[in-house]
Amino acid sequence: MNNRVVGVAVLGAGAVAQRRHLPEYAENKNAKIIGIFDRDEKRAAEVAEIYGCKVYNSLEEALADPEVEAVSVCVPNKFHAGYAIAALKAGKHVLVEKPMATSLKDSHEMLEVWKASGKILMPDHNQRLVRSFKKAHELLSQGIIGDLLFFQCNFQHPGPEFWSIDRTNSTWFFNKDLAGFGVMGDLGVHKVDLIRYLTESEIKSVFASSRTLDKKDASGKPIDMDDNTICMFVMENGLHGIMHFSWTNYGSQEDNGAVIYGTKGVMKIFGDYTDDIVVEMRDGVQIRYSVGSISTNTNQLKSGVIDEFVGSIVEGREPVVTGFDGHQALAIVIGAEESSKKGRWIEIEY
Repeated sequence: MNNRVVGVAVLGAGAVAQRRHLPEYAENKNAKIIGIFDRDEKRAAEVAEIYGCKVYNSLEEALADPEVEAVSVCVPNKFHAGYAIAALKAGKHVLVEKPMATSLKDSHEMLEVWKASGKILMPDHNQRLVRSFKKAHELLSQGIIGDLLFFQCNFQHPGPEFWSIDRTNSTWFFNKDLAGFGVMGDLGVHKVDLIRYLTESEIKSVFASSRTLDKKDASGKPIDMDDNTICMFVMENGLHGIMHFSWTNYGSQEDNGAVIYGTKGVMKIFGDYTDDIVVEMRDGVQIRYSVGSISTNTNQLKSGVIDEFVGSIVEGREPVVTGFDGHQALAIVIGAEESSKKGRWIEIEY
């Protein structure tokens, strides 16, 4: 058993840090939280007291700490690239929240710095680590439903204001300058990475329609980003599919389902909340797999992201999701945004 302990600094003390990164680092025997940095000094101090770690007064101070071997970048999207690049240049391994940047220029620079650093750059595309999606990938790779024909995916919940620390419409997710994207960059980025993983193919082109249907900012004005986006995709392997991302699902259940159609049958992942995977074969046979549920905003489960990140450092291996995957997913989000603006199909420029 490897007893090596990785010293970690968490950059940002908002919702994702408090609900995912910090508690999962605290539970990992190979990780030690050394310190935390947040522009809100009061918030940083409160979180540091909980975890018994130091508070940094600046990003530079955190990155200069010799006890810190790795960082989690949990700040608003606008700062992801800058923080990650600075950390990689400082010789730190980096786990960065999604989307890993807000422009392809920045993500290309991240990839260059990452490759030169010899360190790990892992974006938080956590759906690859959900046990049911991992099992689905295994089953699809085995050809359980034959050749793939079509896919349909959803990711819908009530919106980021119900997730944020303050739980108000003043959330930075509704600030275009800080967020960069609306629901497509928040939820869509997860699912486009997931379909790349499940189908083992890249997305070639997209036709998207984005709208602001209901969300309003703190002043009561409609946000200047999408709260609903519908996408049609064509994969490089010829597979077609559709996805719907929404911040206006005000029902009792989030929708994180995926349906994949093949020549031998249909696979439904989280199609209902009693069975995680249901495979319905063409001959009428139905196979049910109970593997594990998925985390929701109201039911936080261990993501597995921290364990994978720390494990990759300790074991000296590449994580299951890399900076390359983050870049590809970002390119798809940007392509969808362009498609919606221009009202036509867009070839993804990676």
